[in-house]
Amino acid sequence: MAFTLDPELAAVLQALAEQGDPAPPPERDDWRTLRARGVASMRWMASLLPAYPSGYPLVKASSHKVRSGGGAEILVRWYERAGSAPGSAVVYAHGGGMVAGSVDLYDAVVAGYVQATGVPFLSVDYRLAPDAATGTGPVEDVFAALSWLGGQAAALKVDPRRIAVMGDSAGGGLAAGVAILARDRGVPLAHQALLYPMLDDRNLTPDPRLTPYVAWTWDDNWTGWHALLGTAFGTDDVPEVAAPARVATVEGLAPAYVEVGELDIFRAEAVGYAQRLADADIPAELHVHGGAIHEYDRLAPASRLGRRAMEDRKRVISSL
Repeated sequence: MAFTLDPELAAVLQALAEQGDPAPPPERDDWRTLRARGVASMRWMASLLPAYPSGYPLVKASSHKVRSGGGAEILVRWYERAGSAPGSAVVYAHGGGMVAGSVDLYDAVVAGYVQATGVPFLSVDYRLAPDAATGTGPVEDVFAALSWLGGQAAALKVDPRRIAVMGDSAGGGLAAGVAILARDRGVPLAHQALLYPMLDDRNLTPDPRLTPYVAWTWDDNWTGWHALLGTAFGTDDVPEVAAPARVATVEGLAPAYVEVGELDIFRAEAVGYAQRLADADIPAELHVHGGAIHEYDRLAPASRLGRRAMEDRKRVISSL
């Protein structure tokens, strides 16, 4: 049976196509071009949301520096809504295929969650592959942010037992990796929210049924994973926290919310990961959105799909 693209998404993609000839896709392993395209796309998607900070008058942000593995210093940004003190908090890892993205490019995304729920967020400017970090470097950065937040919990009026980790795309994979590190290192974690997560470096074979729809391609996936894993790519030496689909056991991991589009190359790995959690009797809520491509919510935030996904996310965040 053929897939069908959601009509509201189809209209957005058609409008983009009519704006001019699309640039050719980057060659496999050309992470610089992939990064440049990713940054341009994130800037455009941010323009679809209210501008930060003016569009989020109740949300205040402060930036801090956190020490990560190997002595690296990373930026984190704390967002909170005036007058709200729920006691819970979320550590957020942005998307970008492991090679692109930043806290600045996600200001409006994170501020939107905070304004909508009243739950404060800590957004992490993890180091990007391959020039700033490889292997477990990015996931250690996000874990360092989680640890910093736990250490600052009293000052920030946060219950360390009510902290969740969340991320989209590459950030969803990093969030899953942080959940594994938290379990293994005895750090409390209330929840993991994985939005169309990038979990499995072995997902490299195109599916001809999905090929006409994909926004993040298998060549892009190869480039992102190779940038992160370097010489370990394609071998048994890949650390499971870098590619969480490889984790030997999911026992003891935090409860999860997993969301993915039907027309996303990450669909199978996201569904499979949620199934593993459920099989281990870990609470796992899974949503597979029909007709949705990668980053469907960012491409069409006002669409029915985008609004429905946001309502589910707000519910999960507010329940922490």
